[in-house]
Amino acid sequence: MIEEIRIRDLGVIAESTLPLGPGLSIVSGETGAGKTMVVTAVGLLLGNRSDAGAVRNGAKSAMAEATVRLPAGHPALLRAIEAGATVDEFDGGVELILARTVGSDGRSRAHVGGRTAPVGVLAELGEQLVVVHGQSDQIRLKSAAAQREALDKFAGEADPSFPGLLGEYQQMHRGWLADAATLEELRTTSRERLREAEALSLSLAEIDAVEPAPGEDDALKAESIKLSNLEALRTASQQAHEALIAEDYAESGDATTLVDTAKRLLENVADSDEELAAAAVRLAEVGYLLADIARDLAGYTAGLDTDVPARLAEIEDRRGALAVLVRKYAPSIDDVLAWADAARERLAELSDDSGRIEKLQEQVATAEKALDKLAAKLTGIRKKSAATLAERVSAELTALAMPDAKLVIEMAPAARGVHGADEIAFLLMPHAGASPRPLGKGASGGELSRVMLAIEVVLAAVDPVPTFVFDEVDSGVGGKAAVEIGRRLAMLAQHVQVLVVTHLPQVAAFADQHIRVRKTSGAGFTSSDVLLLDDAGRVKELARMLAGQEDSATAQAHAQELLEDARHGAR
Repeated sequence: MIEEIRIRDLGVIAESTLPLGPGLSIVSGETGAGKTMVVTAVGLLLGNRSDAGAVRNGAKSAMAEATVRLPAGHPALLRAIEAGATVDEFDGGVELILARTVGSDGRSRAHVGGRTAPVGVLAELGEQLVVVHGQSDQIRLKSAAAQREALDKFAGEADPSFPGLLGEYQQMHRGWLADAATLEELRTTSRERLREAEALSLSLAEIDAVEPAPGEDDALKAESIKLSNLEALRTASQQAHEALIAEDYAESGDATTLVDTAKRLLENVADSDEELAAAAVRLAEVGYLLADIARDLAGYTAGLDTDVPARLAEIEDRRGALAVLVRKYAPSIDDVLAWADAARERLAELSDDSGRIEKLQEQVATAEKALDKLAAKLTGIRKKSAATLAERVSAELTALAMPDAKLVIEMAPAARGVHGADEIAFLLMPHAGASPRPLGKGASGGELSRVMLAIEVVLAAVDPVPTFVFDEVDSGVGGKAAVEIGRRLAMLAQHVQVLVVTHLPQVAAFADQHIRVRKTSGAGFTSSDVLLLDDAGRVKELARMLAGQEDSATAQAHAQELLEDARHGAR
């Protein structure tokens, strides 16, 4: 629900605030006072295209801002938070601020919850918050998708089993589409898949013939480097061994002897000093370590290959075979093995094409039969609901001074789709003997507004949008028809918030809040302001709307009578 709309420098309105509330809010005023700017402001907040011509003369920019109150978890609120909006929570509800600024140069900026946002975000929020019906606006139910959705919501209210059936159908339809697409791919790409299988078989045969082992390429490279430097390795290991344990006596002694000598010297005086005793222990550990290293070096030297040329030739041949695989299939042997594993899985899948095709054919055929049964059930419920919806809307049209007009909901078989197998169209038969035509064609703006009002009144309980805005919905009518329009607007306002721009007192009399737009002129300027009327102000405004004489006692008495009749009629 919109709690308040603030307007600045838009058209003839310099700065005004429209305090709105639940129920029916009426905006009235003399011709040219700026009533249309209220609808323009709402349009800007819904993401409509901006027009620099709407900026008040002499102003740098125009601004429209609204405070919207929503229940926690509302889809529009979640989308706003996703866009970075900051919201205020209190009394079980959440307040969201929407704003739009239009510069005199035509540039436009949008804000959602205090954060700059693309204008498209306002449009997304607007679809879930407000529906505008005006003389030049696109009607909500013009598209076939919107008409089908409206009928389905009405059907769900009439038959509680409908939503479950539709959900079951849609889930099955998604699976059917996936299976059908896979089956079609298998059939149309059979030759390509056969060629792919043959290529994979040849590649795997080549890899299996070599029988590479994980990490083998790196291991062979390391061994090749070792054998190429065998003499240097042999010399270094022998000399290092001699330095640790000399076979012949050397004047300086080997490392093991020197460490052992130092250890014994310290052990001789260890009883006299704990620090030297600890050093002797550490030297003993060093001695054990040196002995272990010396044994390792001796074993290393003894184990060095003596037939180096033959082993090197064998390694290089093997590395050459591995290099061929690496060059063809992957950067390393480990990657080649991973590629081979994936290729085997793919080959198994390709080799089972005939079995998969047969299985998918059975699944698709079974799903189609089940889908057709569910679609037939959906069609039956829709037809019954369509007849009821058309009857109710036609009754509303009779009360809205269109006694011969009828809403016709046509259903025709269609290809199996995600929503069933029905093609749905809302048509208007404006008078007896006329051919039904799509909504939006063959009717004047005022007639179309009344048609939409009738539809919205019937759908309000099952397809609620928080706020409806009607601009000149009463165009071209008067008398009892105007009273009925006011009554229907009041009925709609029992379910949702309704904002109506009107010039008819019969409609205005049903308002829960009456707002007057008043124009004032001075030396070289014209401006308008907005005023929420109290009871006395409502009587005077209705008197003006009735007779153009707001101070006339007779007109005020008539206005008072109109208010009383509306209060009783709206009950």
